[in-house]
Amino acid sequence: MSEDKVADEAKAIVEITERLRERFPDASPQSVADAVEAARASFSESKVRDFIPVLIERDAKQRLKAARSQ
Repeated sequence: MSEDKVADEAKAIVEITERLRERFPDASPQSVADAVEAARASFSESKVRDFIPVLIERDAKQRLKAARSQ
């Protein structure tokens, strides 16, 4: 993967984390970061990376919703 794509994906992860912290203010910042990291890890072997940030955000959001309902 090119350096530009790696940088773009890293920037997207930061933005996703910020958005989810705003959307889930009752969740601790560490819980949000953990959900994003777990989602990111689940896509680490994906060869096509174009939509990975969207999938990470969706996955992390589901994880945070599930944790909130427990």
